[in-house]
Amino acid sequence: MSLDQLCHHFDAGRCRSCSWLGLPYGVQLVDKQRQVAALVEAPWEPAVASAQLGFRNKAKMVVSGSVDDPTLGILNPAGGGTDLRDCPLHTAGIRAALPVLADFVRTAALTPYDVPGRRGELKHLIVTESPDGELMVRCVLRSQEPVARIRKHLPALRAALPALVVASVNIQPEHKAILEGDHEIVLTEQETLRMRVAGLDLHLRPQSFFQTNTAMAAELYQRARAWTADLAPASVWDLYSGVGGFALSLARAGVAVTGIEVSREAVASANLTAADSGLADVRFEVGDATAYALGSGAPPDLVVVNPPRRGIGPELSGWLESSGVEHVLYSSCNAVSLAKDLAAMPSLRPVRGQLLDMFPNTGHYEVLALLRRR
Repeated sequence: MSLDQLCHHFDAGRCRSCSWLGLPYGVQLVDKQRQVAALVEAPWEPAVASAQLGFRNKAKMVVSGSVDDPTLGILNPAGGGTDLRDCPLHTAGIRAALPVLADFVRTAALTPYDVPGRRGELKHLIVTESPDGELMVRCVLRSQEPVARIRKHLPALRAALPALVVASVNIQPEHKAILEGDHEIVLTEQETLRMRVAGLDLHLRPQSFFQTNTAMAAELYQRARAWTADLAPASVWDLYSGVGGFALSLARAGVAVTGIEVSREAVASANLTAADSGLADVRFEVGDATAYALGSGAPPDLVVVNPPRRGIGPELSGWLESSGVEHVLYSSCNAVSLAKDLAAMPSLRPVRGQLLDMFPNTGHYEVLALLRRR
């Protein structure tokens, strides 16, 4: 397939975010697997392929241009907008919603933020689609000045976009490369988007994180259950638990699970899902993963870690090494930091590993590794 059939923006040089799009997809997978295997010695299973297009459940669109002619996409080198409403990475529901939201920018008179001029209000539109086709739309604003107009025109937007179930505004007043601020105002009665995946019915609040590739998220959770089933752990810690995908997957098997996550929004989402699911032996707490581990008593039978790109770091690696924990399930988006963490805990070695192509057309990925104490 030619590049223009995949993405005419890439072919024209307007957007190079998908830096590997010029490579055949099979070559992408082989190259990623080779990179990971060179960094981490493990019994690697075949890579799990993703759909190459239409997989991305979340759009983070920079709003630029003018009220009458807004662009939704990215900024070009000069600070102007490049419109990517038809980006083929996004799900069909998001692609259909973005033109409607561009009309909403005009109707509600939401002045796009001018980065070079440091003026305007609307910085980003963040759109998430659930597996059921429902939408969450967030407007990232410089101030609360446009909120009344957004409220006024929201009924018309919902009529034009029936899939919209959660709408909010986020206030980010600083002129910095920060996507969103701390203050969120939910404008709809429904406050969470339901992400039904891998047998789970997860609640997603506006500021909660969820993997952008729903199919690969499902594969992750399913493997977590399958890989640990024979271990029959009586107790589990899920550190960096997010909205609870791993923890809730394991709790469904009757395991007592504690999830630790620094994001209050994510913890609220996870606890709501646990309550809805009737899972009494799973609980989520707001806290730092390393501080929780170092401050706790006896370790659990299994520890799950799903850290950011920097990895778990020397303190938590050192604790895991000396803790006596028999098994660790490590989900990583960066094999470089994974390798560094593994070097700090030589008693825990990978007995199973798999690459899941969470981010096709780029050099990024997710890997899952099961570690066993030797």
